[in-house]
Amino acid sequence: MSELKLGMIGLDTSHCPAFTKLLNDEENPHHVPGGRVVAAYPGGSRDMEASSSRVDGFTEQMRDEFGIEMTDSIGAVCEQADAILLESCDGRQHLEQFEAVAPFGLPVFIDKPLATTTDDALRIAELSRQHDAPFVSSSSIRFSRGIVELAEGRPVQGCTAFGPASILDDFPGLFWYGIHIAEMIFAKMGRGCTQVTARKTERADVATGVWDDGRVAVLYGHRFKKGPGFGCDVFYEGGVEQGVSQGDPPGYALLLEAVVEFFRTRKPPIDPMETVEIVAFLEAANQSRETGETVQLPLP
Repeated sequence: MSELKLGMIGLDTSHCPAFTKLLNDEENPHHVPGGRVVAAYPGGSRDMEASSSRVDGFTEQMRDEFGIEMTDSIGAVCEQADAILLESCDGRQHLEQFEAVAPFGLPVFIDKPLATTTDDALRIAELSRQHDAPFVSSSSIRFSRGIVELAEGRPVQGCTAFGPASILDDFPGLFWYGIHIAEMIFAKMGRGCTQVTARKTERADVATGVWDDGRVAVLYGHRFKKGPGFGCDVFYEGGVEQGVSQGDPPGYALLLEAVVEFFRTRKPPIDPMETVEIVAFLEAANQSRETGETVQLPLP
């Protein structure tokens, strides 16, 4: 099968060189075949220090180390690509960027978070349907060994997921690192969360979600200097399985394997509306952690 030409949008995250190494370097021990990054648009966000302070460095690395062609617009990338990796670390930009990508009808991976408001996430899903531009958005933690096999094939009754959850001054609450924890919850629980109650301290965030069938899941995001990585306990009738995310093989490689297969088939491995619900869950958790009140999810 011919190798797909991949375009990359937003060179302000370490995912850009990490993904390119796995895709473009055939000598890499964890090489993911089937697609090669050929062109990129640097982008960057003035509203987020983690973006504005890093975009120049990653742009230089992508150009000089990997020989990626730099373009001056999102459209110029799409014209050269069979599929798109939308990597901008500021999820608040994703709707505007997807609006430029969607008319090309290309399959798109949107790095987490998909968006930081439910309205933006729903609009992305609408544009995807309108232009036949399928998308998938996910944390690599969902695909990592130690997590993916937990309670496989069992009817999950509940889940407690944990991990580091640093909070940035210039980005909406749990969307920065809490997104990884929420991904584990929804990977095991599926859709159907109706309400969220959250509490915050300097050391941790806890958000409890209730599903429409009475099941319950808990997000625990810690801020220990030397705390545990990402993991979860998955409960089912008669038992519980516990696991933590493993680094071998790298979660990035496992994620990219699923993404490249999606690029070829145009069939997303995750229900897009589940991803929209993850955004709604985190938006509600952010609201609740500030007010202390239970928040109903704004989805039917």
